[in-house]
Amino acid sequence: MAAPSSSNWVMESPHVPHVLAVDDNLIDRKLVEKLLRNSSCKVTTAENGPRALELLGLTSGGQNTMNGRSKVNLVITDYCMPGMTGYELLKKIKESSVMKEVPVVIMSSENIPTRINKCLEEGAQMFIQKPLKQSDVKKLTCQLMNCEI
Repeated sequence: MAAPSSSNWVMESPHVPHVLAVDDNLIDRKLVEKLLRNSSCKVTTAENGPRALELLGLTSGGQNTMNGRSKVNLVITDYCMPGMTGYELLKKIKESSVMKEVPVVIMSSENIPTRINKCLEEGAQMFIQKPLKQSDVKKLTCQLMNCEI
């Protein structure tokens, strides 16, 4: 697992972290959702980048479609998805004045150093090798909630 970037991304409130998990593969998406829920996270899922942008309110209409759910504290996305890659989603989030402070974690089953560096340089908080493990999620949520591991 790549080291997290240096920016401070602690949650503003002591409430349960709300994570948006994005993956085109249903099995991987369900696994990420289960691991996050096991770590006491509230989880919203999206099957692709455009749907994630819609949920975040970053489409042309600009409406957040979370239906009253709390603000997202973390986005975790697969890198390799059809239509819009995780890298492209990362760039859209970081270009947004409203969402740019939300940490984005990229997951991939491929360990390609240039890809990892490109994502970290664009503002990804972390790059995690798939399959995601409970220990990875624990580190993420602890960092998000500013607790000791």
